[in-house]
Order: sequence, then C-alpha cells, then structure tokens
Amino acid sequence: MPGKRQRFADRRKARGYSQEAFAEEVGTNRSTVYRWESGDAEPQPYQRPAIQKALDVTPKELDSLLSGTSEQPHVKLFHAQIEPSTDDEFEAWELMRRVETSDVGAETLNRLEKSFDDLAMAYPITPPEQLLRHVRQHSSYVARLLEVKKTLKEHRRLLVVGGWLSLFGATLHIDLKQEGAATARLQTAAALAKQAEHPEIQAWCLETEAWRVLTSGDYSRAVQLSQIAQAIAPSGSSALIQSTAQEGRARARLGQTDETYNAIDRVQKLSGALQKPDNPEHHYRYDPAKALAYTATTLAWLGDRGAEPYAREVIARLQPSADITKWPRRVASANIDLALVLLKDNRLDEACDSATKAIQSGRVVPSNHWRALEIVKAVEARQLPEASDLREAYQGMKSIGR
Repeated sequence: MPGKRQRFADRRKARGYSQEAFAEEVGTNRSTVYRWESGDAEPQPYQRPAIQKALDVTPKELDSLLSGTSEQPHVKLFHAQIEPSTDDEFEAWELMRRVETSDVGAETLNRLEKSFDDLAMAYPITPPEQLLRHVRQHSSYVARLLEVKKTLKEHRRLLVVGGWLSLFGATLHIDLKQEGAATARLQTAAALAKQAEHPEIQAWCLETEAWRVLTSGDYSRAVQLSQIAQAIAPSGSSALIQSTAQEGRARARLGQTDETYNAIDRVQKLSGALQKPDNPEHHYRYDPAKALAYTATTLAWLGDRGAEPYAREVIARLQPSADITKWPRRVASANIDLALVLLKDNRLDEACDSATKAIQSGRVVPSNHWRALEIVKAVEARQLPEASDLREAYQGMKSIGR
C-alpha cells in the first residue's frame, strides 16, 4: 500500500474498524475503502462528513490523512471548497449518500421479478393453494426489504413487484373462494400500485374484482368495474384487453346481445394487434389465443351456438394429451362452454361427455364450481340418465376443492 495513505489506514484501525466495518459505517463497500487506502480513488464530497465522523477528525485532518501532508496546494484548493460548509450542505450530501446507498441490490430485485413471472406462468397448470404458499413467502420477503436501505429506483421496483404479488395472491384467494383474504390482497395491490404510480396494476385490480363480482352474480357491477379498468389501463396493454373481455362476459350474463358482440369485436381487434408474447402462459400477458377462450365463454353464456367452434379450437390447441389431469385450466373451461352450447342444441350425450371431462380433470377451481353446477342442474332438469353420475362427479370435485 502506498505510504501516502498508510496514515488513513492506521487511523481507521486505531478507531477499531476493519475495512468491512468501516465501509458499512460510512455507507459504501469494502472495495471502495481499499481503493481509498491504496490511493486509487478519492472520497466524494458527500462522503467526507461520514468519514470525518467515523475517524473523529476535522476536515483538515482528513485531508492530511489522505495526502500524507497538510500542505499540498491541490489539497488546500479542495479544502477551501468544503471548509465553510453549512448544515444545509451536509444535509444535501447525506441525502445523496442515502439515495445511493442500498441493502437491496439489483440482483435481488431481478430474482424477485423473475420469481413472480415464474409463478404467473405456472398458474394455468398448478393448483392455486400450491402457488399461494410461494406468494406468501415472496410477499413477506418484499415487506422486509421495504424496511431496509435502498435507492429510490429500487424502492419503486419493490412496490411494483409487491403489487404484482399481492394481485396474484388475490386471484388465487378468489379461485379458492377465500373472500376476506382476497379483499385484503386486492386492497394491498391497489395501494402499492398507487404508490408506484403503476396504472396497469391498478387496472388489473379492477378487472380482478370485476371477475369476482361476476362469479357472485352481480353482473351490472362487473360491467361497471370493467369499464373503469379500461379507462385507466395503458393503451394496448394486456389489462385493457382483459377488462374489455370481462365486460363482454358480464354483458352476456345480462343478456345484452348487441353490447356483448361489441365487446367481443373490441377484444378481437385489440388482441389482433398484439405480437405473440414470449411466455403466452403468463397470466398477465394477453396471448391473442386467449381471445378464443373468452369468445367461447361469452357466446356460450349468451346462448349463441357460435360458441362451439371457438370452444373446440381451444381444446384442440391446448389439449396436450389424453390424460385429462394434465390439461391446462382453459381446456376444462372450454369443455364447460362446449357442454353448455351442446345442451342448448340437444346434443345431450356429447354435452354430458364434455361436462364430465371438465369436472374430472381437477382443473376447475372453486371459484368456477358454479359453472360446472349449471351444467349438472341442466342435465338433471332434463332427467337424463347421466345425471346421477355427473352429480356424483361434481360432489367429488367439490370435496377435493375444500
């Protein structure tokens, strides 16, 4: 180590600091302290107050420790710039130090964001209770990181990933019919999105609530929430398309034929302008192929026989094997849509077969049990011989979902 910085290192040791401990005390890292002591770098002006405090030296004494002499002209010039410093200047330097100091780090945030994406991509084929365990763990970690030192940019990224995780957790709670927890997580997601000024998460919160009230039968409220979501969603975003699709489904339940077709047309135009995403299975990335599934459901609810080709195409595209337990959730939903339209067309054997496949797949989450029950009741009302078997399968599905 060059002799001109040996006095600086000696003073640091005399004060009882290792390089690591000194770095933590003054808000930097060990490699920077090493560079100061080796003469390869100079402390920045905003760092000097913390260094002076840690070493218990005056500004002039610090200049001497760094230079090996107190008389060098360049040191006097620099010292002349900071000697008359006021409390206001020190506060400004301390603010800069705090803004640049972090106990989080980009790598941690990158991993958190990737973990969220992995969970959202696993949604179509993974039981919600399994995903929820991971959401709890990651949300807890985000909460802890919000309490430590971080830059402003890192703080916003934490708010955003925390908002996505809370939103996803709310979706899982809705799937499991855990209403209180769903409400709490939706409110948390909305609050984090507001703090982060992230309109897409805010729009998704409204769209998710629209789906929840739709499943409870409040179709008018679902339309209203979907329209508010569309108003704040960024142009061309997945949230805009999804909330438009949600409006169409709610209007179909209300029997508003013209408005339903209008919503379907808007979804197809919006989704048609999208490029296929790298990860189409991601729950919050609107894959244009999803428009098929939403069109199938919307037309089936409207009683339009045109739902059949859409439902069959969804099944053909996404059915990976003959093993129904390996089907994505959208295949089960498409089979329910198909059963509904086949019943209307009096193709009873085919309708019962499609309904049975959906129910026995294990992919119908509790929040969608009511859709399966509609088919069961319709079959029972017709006094079909398959009614008892279908009811038994439905009851078995409900008992597993508890």
